Parts: sequence; C-alpha cells; structure tokens
Amino acid sequence: MGTPTTWQDMTARRLWRHALTSPGASAADVVGAMCGAHAQVMSAAEVSVGLRLEGADRTHVRAALWDTHELVKTFGPRGTVHLLPTRELPLWTAALSAAQRAGNPSPKGALLTPEQTGELVKASAAVLADTEMTVDELTGALAERVGSWAADPVMDAFSTKWPRWRQATHTLANHGSLCFGPMRGRKVTYTSPHRWLPGFTPADPDQALAHVVTGYLRAYGPATPQHFAKWLSAPRRWAGELFASLGDLVEPVEVEGSTLYRIAGDTAPPPAPAPDVLLLPYFDAYTVGCHPREVVFPGPAQQRALAAGQAGNYPVLYLEGLAAGVWHQRRTGRHLDVTVEALVPLSPTQRDAVAEQADRIGLILQATPRLTFGTITVGPHA
Repeated sequence: MGTPTTWQDMTARRLWRHALTSPGASAADVVGAMCGAHAQVMSAAEVSVGLRLEGADRTHVRAALWDTHELVKTFGPRGTVHLLPTRELPLWTAALSAAQRAGNPSPKGALLTPEQTGELVKASAAVLADTEMTVDELTGALAERVGSWAADPVMDAFSTKWPRWRQATHTLANHGSLCFGPMRGRKVTYTSPHRWLPGFTPADPDQALAHVVTGYLRAYGPATPQHFAKWLSAPRRWAGELFASLGDLVEPVEVEGSTLYRIAGDTAPPPAPAPDVLLLPYFDAYTVGCHPREVVFPGPAQQRALAAGQAGNYPVLYLEGLAAGVWHQRRTGRHLDVTVEALVPLSPTQRDAVAEQADRIGLILQATPRLTFGTITVGPHA
C-alpha cells in the first residue's frame, strides 16, 4: 500500500490539481484538469473556468468555446451539460459510451428501442454535419430522415411534452453525433463536434476509460471506485471492476484509516500553499467531485452547503479547501450583489480575502461587486 497521507494533504493536492492554488495556462488546460466544467448554468461555468486563469473574464471562456473551439459544450459525466477540452473529445465520447452501456440499456419507461437510438445516432450526425439547428429544426430534420416517430411528443418535461428523440440526447452526444452550438437568441442550438475537431472518431474504449479514471484520480484522488461511480453516474460494481482492471496503474493508499486509490507513484507535493479563502460557484467541479462528503463538508456545512446530501446546489465558501459557508449573487445592471454566509467566525484577514474573491468574480462576470456578510434566504438551485 502507498505511503499513508492525511485529509489535509489530500485537500491541498486537490486544490493544486484543480488550478486553484496557481492559475493554469489555458482554458483547455484547466477544464482538462477539472475533468470537465459543469455548464448547465453557463455563468457558473464561466466563473469556474475564469477563477482558474490569470486575469481572465467571461469573454475569454466564450472565445475558447465559440471562436478557437478549444472547448466544446456537450453532455459529460452524469449525463449533464459540461465544457470539455475539444482535443479530449475522442476519449470522452468513448468512455461515456462505455459507461452508459454498463448501465441498463433499456431503462423502465424507455421511449426508444436500441434500433431507433442507433438510427438517431446516424441521422443526427448527418443533418448536423455542417450547420447548427434549434431543437425544433432538429426535430423536423430527424423526423424527415428516420420517420415521424422521432417527433412524437411523448417525453415528460416540466409542464410539457418533448419529442421522442430527446430521450437520447446525451446518448447522441456520447457517440459524437452532436454537441451544443452557439445560442440563437434565447434558443439552444446543436451542431456536429466534427466541425470543431475534423475527422475525430471515438477512441479505443479501454484507453478512454483509463484516461478518465486517471484524470479523475489526478483531480479528485485519493478516492474509491464508489466515489468515481457517483461522479460519473455509473454502476458501483462496474466501477470496482474497472479499477481492478487497471492493475499497476493505480495503487491503494491509507488516508487516516480509510483505504482509497491514487495513480501509482503520484506523490508530488503541491508547489505552493493552498489558498486560505475561495468562493466557488454553483456546481463547481471541486465541490461536486470531492469526497468523502463528511471531510469536505465538515460540521454544520453538512446541512447548510449540501442539498439532501447533494453537492453543487449552493455556491460554497471554502477555508483551506473545506466548506465553511455559502454565498449568493444577484446581478442588477452593472452591479453584482454578493452575499456571504459564513458558518464560522472569519478573521479580518479572511474577510479581506473574501472581498478579493468577490472582486475577482465581479471581474469575470464584468460587473461591479457589492459585498455583504449575512444570512442567505435563497434556497438551493433546482
């Protein structure tokens, strides 16, 4: 077993690996280091990535996505919207497809047969090959190509019904048939990732899974196969077998009496001290992916900074990498009102550091921050 370590050592290494101790070189580098940036709330993704780059604001993130295409917006871990490095898309698509196959291929209430899903994979790749389409446009194009069944309004979605094909949206993304295109006004568009990465094909599944596991352990380790399964939304037994299949690539390590895993020989210490204070936004990768929860969210943070045990629904105040409060932002014109609710007393130095973090977030979002300390009454993000 590897040399024992401590939770404090583990936290400092994670902060370093997430480019939160010192900034990364590019948007693609920091998103790769995070194993993807959650982008269901795009402004939160802009803050997540911007905090990890020197002097960046939201325009730098948008340029990396829509101008240089070093990032791609697609469906990533847990079937949720993520930014991923475009150069890693062959690996991610293969790994996510393998993880999906490891689950139930025909879940209860499935609206599509495997054969229909296969038809949609081919059809979406063809119709999006050189264009962007809104959901309505893509629905019409798919129905014309594969049959009217693709457009049947049978998928429950909020207070309406979505067309049948949308049940397979993340599957189409995992096969590399579609990704997000730029917004058209307030409408989402989809396009082909081949436009960003010409000629790409999914990588060898074994190579891809090894890439994702080692990337995960580099960013979030030491961790267990069960932690990895939760992060990826994959079967726990499958994750355990996957870790075992990697052989000498990973090794067990003891962390204060718990046995976890890391990349073999990955023992380099952080080159700089961990930041004392951080304000991380909704669904930041560090918040969502780090375990055990009782370590990362100690004491009252277990109840206040988690939503029914789920991480990411609140923006979090961290002190030395451990949750110590929540915060909230509200934009009014050019002003960004930032309220911070600390669960422990903050020293004058820590309050100054919180103010610096609020200024940094204001810079990223191109707004003037107004900071207050007090109780937050807004509930978790749905």
